[in-house]
Amino acid sequence: MTAPLDVDGPAAPPRSNGELVFAEPWESRAFGMAVGLHEAGAFAWPRFQAALIARIRAWEDGRAANEPWDYYRLWLAALEDVLTEQDVIRADEVTTRARSLAARPAGHDHGDHGDHGDHHDHDRPR
Repeated sequence: MTAPLDVDGPAAPPRSNGELVFAEPWESRAFGMAVGLHEAGAFAWPRFQAALIARIRAWEDGRAANEPWDYYRLWLAALEDVLTEQDVIRADEVTTRARSLAARPAGHDHGDHGDHGDHHDHDRPR
């Protein structure tokens, strides 16, 4: 069961030359979590798409609040909406886990020296 990603429309992920675009590592992780959970049967993809479109519309309606556009923050919020709505996880668990992950230092998911063959700057603030 593969997630049918929109190519056009409000729920379509950012692309460049047909390839998905992630500005930060957390964006690809959030993307992967949603796809993986869908493929594991945690929720139906149309439900996630509807939640994402609702989050995008809410952002569009509140643009005057000067909140910058951030597709993957809306993606993650939609994922949280679907998971809490379907009792996969409680909202307070999402918040606790997000705070825990945010508190981890750069390079936390690599070995002691960050030597994993990927060429990127582990000291760069995120």
